[in-house]
Parts: sequence; structure tokens; C-alpha cells
Amino acid sequence: MSRAWIGAILGLLVSVTVQAADVHDVRLWRAPDHTRVVFDLTGPVEHKLFMLSNPDRIVLDVENTRLKSSLSSLPLTDTPIRQVRSAVREGNDLRIVLDVSAGVDPRSFSLKSNEKAGDRLVLDLYDQRATSVQPEVKKSVTQNNKRDIIIAIDAGHGGEDPGALGPGKRREKDVVMAISREIYALFKAEAGFAPTLIRTGDYYISLKGRRDLARKHQADLFVSIHADAFKRREANGASVYALSTSGATSTAARYLAQRENAADLVGGVRLSDKDDMLAGVLADLSMTSTLDASLQVGAEVLRNVDNVTRLHKRNVEQAGFAVLKSPDIPSILVETGFISNPGEAKKLGTSSYQKKMARAIHAGIKNYLVAHPPSGTLVAWKKAQGGSEYTIARGDTLSGIAQRFNVSMSVLKSTNGLSSSSIRVGQKLTIPAT
Repeated sequence: MSRAWIGAILGLLVSVTVQAADVHDVRLWRAPDHTRVVFDLTGPVEHKLFMLSNPDRIVLDVENTRLKSSLSSLPLTDTPIRQVRSAVREGNDLRIVLDVSAGVDPRSFSLKSNEKAGDRLVLDLYDQRATSVQPEVKKSVTQNNKRDIIIAIDAGHGGEDPGALGPGKRREKDVVMAISREIYALFKAEAGFAPTLIRTGDYYISLKGRRDLARKHQADLFVSIHADAFKRREANGASVYALSTSGATSTAARYLAQRENAADLVGGVRLSDKDDMLAGVLADLSMTSTLDASLQVGAEVLRNVDNVTRLHKRNVEQAGFAVLKSPDIPSILVETGFISNPGEAKKLGTSSYQKKMARAIHAGIKNYLVAHPPSGTLVAWKKAQGGSEYTIARGDTLSGIAQRFNVSMSVLKSTNGLSSSSIRVGQKLTIPAT
């Protein structure tokens, strides 16, 4: 091979190596304890991060990169960032300067492109004096020194992770946040229940971080709300999932778990099959009541959701959902529908349908907790003193309810003034104390 050819090849390799990347979009989200800035790139880059004082500012130097997006429209309100500016440095490099008004601990990392997102440079500014927007929920003492039942309501996705996308650019993260807030409001109005929202706004939380927040709030139950997409647009219907410690109960459940677990790829969290805490615990889940309780509450939610929409699966499905891997908290994931289905996406986007779905999920969870209240709670005390209330769902029979609550048919009828065994969906029954 001639020297001319070798030189041409080397020149081509050098030109490919030093090809400039573009920042084609810049996005910002505020979380309760940090601010995240994401730079969307056309290719991988090298960068350096450092801080300067008098005045305080964060500096990002990005090699061989051009800014092709505006920094002036970033939502800086309620963040420690006063201003973001840029400059060209040493010919081809980009310098991003963030003027800050409060102490922060900056961290940065690059993310390679994957099936869900392109190359990105992520800058997280953690508050030095982090104060949560939502106060930590305590298992509060109420009537007769009995505590509330704490329900952790997790709106899936958020921030740079929009979740599934439907027709008309409808985003899963917005739909499930609306439904989650409705469920929160319903439980907030109930004596003996203390709901908490895992995600209180539009920001990213890792799957493990969601479980950790539920544990921090001392939750008695965890419910994650979603509205997924499928490769076939005709797929429709709601479903409920619990954790599987072995294989998935169906191909669809496995596919969905893989999609939901991949949410961490968007946020820059390394996926792992096992967490340190769970390594020695997952094998013991089958020997505890946690998984059994998850299946029972999931079945009760399904029965109530069946009153609102078609069910995609009539039984609670199981797969290895990372967000459900809390060994000590009964946990379910509710797919409220397929946002990829045009008809279902239209319904999911309406306030009236969101309220109906929230009421069904709330009724299912409440029915289970009324029947199986955690010890030491106000609900358990009320049940022992004077019974509890149960909402009839599709498929219920009076004999089945009597068996579930361990009461006789005659007592159940007399307590509720029933002359026959006929009941209707939505009817409320008083379950006498046993």
C-alpha cells in the first residue's frame, strides 16, 4: 500500500475521531432535593466539571462541541440556578456556565445512546440543605392511640423519562400523575388512611429510589400507576401485576417488566438484577406474607377496575418488576390501559376517566385493607369495634363476601337489612365485627 493511501486512511480516521458533536436540546427538571439539567447530544463527548467562587458558578467544559439550542428558555424558577450562559473556548470547545444562588453539590456523567434515548450529558445539582417539598409521613397516632394505614402511590416515569407515548403526543407520565393525585385525594379524605405520593412533580426517580421512598415513609402498601404501550396498536385493557421471584407468568408480563425496568436507562441508573439488600431476601419472599398480600390486593383492584374498563388480563400477572422488589411491603403495579391504543389513549387523557380509574383503584385497595388491616391501626380497631364498610365489585356474591370476612350469611343479611342474596355493583355493605 502506498504512503498516499496510508495518509488518506489516517486522515479519514482522524476526521471521524474529532468530528464535532452538537447540543441539539437542553432540558431542566426540579426535584425535591436536586435540579437536573440534561444536554441532548448528536454523539458522545468528553467533558470536565468544576466550581468557581465570587460569584458562585458551575462550569462545564465540553470538548469539540457546538451549542445548537437556546439556554434562555430554561425553567429556572424555584431552582438554585440564576442564569445559564455559554461561550466558545479554544476554538472548538463549548463552555457552559451556571450562575447559582445557593450552595449545591454538582455531579455530572455521560450516557451513551440506547433504544430509549440518544447520547446525553447529565448535570445534577444536589441541594446542600435539602428540604423535601412533602413532609415525611409518619405512622401517626390517631383515635385511641391507633395509627393510620400508609399507602405509597407511585406515578410511573417522570422528568426526562416520559414513559410511553400515545397519539397526539400524549405522555404516560402526565396521565399517571393525574390518576395518582386523584387516588391520593380519595385516601386523604378517608379517616384512618395516610396516602403519600412517591413522585410529587415532573422529575425522574430511579426504580430503587421509589422503593426507598416507600420505606422511608413506612408504607403499609405500595401501588405503582402506569399506562403502557405495545407494538400492536389494537392492544387494550387494564391489568395488575405483582412481583415474581422466578419466571414471568406470561410472555406479555415479561415484555412489560423489561420495558418498565428499562426506565432506569433513561435516568442513567445502571440496571441490576439484584440490589444488595435484596440479595439474601428475594429467596425468602415466598416464605413470607408479602407476596401473598400483593396478589390479594391486586385481585381486589382488578375486580373493581373491571367495573370501569375492559381487563387485558383477568388474573394478577407476575414478572420481575424492579419497582416492586420490596421484601417487606405488599406492592402492585396497575396498568390503567394502553396509551398506544388511540381509543384508550383518548379516554386516559380525560379528567372524567382518570377519576373513574382512580375510584376503582382506591376502592380495591380500601376493600383489601378493610378486610386485612395492619395491626395497631385505626381501621383494625374500628373493624374490631363495630365492623367495616365494603364496596361491591363485579363478580361479587354475598356468600363469597361472607366467606372472605368470616361472617355468616344470616348475620351479614340482618346487619344490612337484606331480604335476599341479591347485591349490585357499587353497593356498600357493612361488615360486622367478628
